[in-house]
Amino acid sequence: MSHAVRAAEPAEAARAAEAALTLDAGEATALMEALWRPPAGRRWTALATDGGVVMASMSQKDPLAGHIDLLAVHPSAQGEGRGAALVRAAEEWLREQGARQARFAGNPPCYAWPGIDVRYTAAACLAERLGYERYHVAWNMTADLRTADLSVADEVARLEESGVTVHAAGDDRKRVAAFVEEHWNERWAWEAVNAAGLHYAERDGRILGFAAWGSRPAWFGPMGTAEDARGLGLGRVLLRRCLADQRAAGQDSAQIGWVGPLRFYSRAVGARAERVFWLYRRDLA
Repeated sequence: MSHAVRAAEPAEAARAAEAALTLDAGEATALMEALWRPPAGRRWTALATDGGVVMASMSQKDPLAGHIDLLAVHPSAQGEGRGAALVRAAEEWLREQGARQARFAGNPPCYAWPGIDVRYTAAACLAERLGYERYHVAWNMTADLRTADLSVADEVARLEESGVTVHAAGDDRKRVAAFVEEHWNERWAWEAVNAAGLHYAERDGRILGFAAWGSRPAWFGPMGTAEDARGLGLGRVLLRRCLADQRAAGQDSAQIGWVGPLRFYSRAVGARAERVFWLYRRDLA
C-alpha cells in the first residue's frame, strides 16, 4: 500500500505525536513546539501522511549527516506501512540537502531524544528492517524531585567564603553563553541561551561553571565546570539549584539527558539510570 506524503502542518504533527508518544505523555506538545523552533540556520522539514509525521534535519556539525528527529504514527494507523513511507520520504529530503548518511540520533542542540528509546520497540524494529545499523548506546538518568535532597545553603555559604558566588542568569545569559561556547561548543551555548532556567558560579567576575534546564522540555542539562575550577563542588550546587527550579515548576521528576558521569548524579541527587536509547545510522545511496 502506498501512502502519499506531504508537508506537515504544526497542528497535525502535534496530534500524531500526542497519540503515538505514549512513553512521553504530557510533554509531546511542548516537544513538538521546540522542534518547530530550531536554531537559526538549521535546515529541517516536517512531513506527514494520514495519521503520521516525521521530522528531519541536517547536522550543522557534519555537513554529510542528516537526522530523523522524530517519527510518530497514530496507534490506530500503525502496521500499514506509514512509518516506512515517512522514513523513505525523509531520506529523500536529506539526499536533496546533500546528506550521505541518515541517523536515528539526536541532532544537538535541538533534539527529541538521543536515539530510539528501546521501549519504543516497534520503531527500533522498523529502523532495522529499513537497513539501519545500531552504532551506539546512550542513556538518561531520572531524578525523583519528590524525594531528592536539593538543599544547597551550607554549600553556597562555603563557596562564598572562598569568593565564589552562585547566580540565576537573567540579562547576563549571553555572557554565560559566551563562557559555554569558549569551554565547550556553540551547541551547548544555544541550549544555555534557550533554557527555561540557567544558573552559574563566578569568582572575581570570572565564570567558573554553569547548569541549565528546559532547553529540551522538562529535561536537565547541559552543565559543565571549567577545568581549573573542578573539585570545588560547583556541579552539585548548580545541579541542585536547577532541579529545585524544576520542582517549583511542578515537575515530579527530571530527566538528565545523554548522561556521562553516572556516579556524580547518583551521589548528588539519587538519580538512577533508566531510559536507554539505541542510535542507528544508514548510508544513503
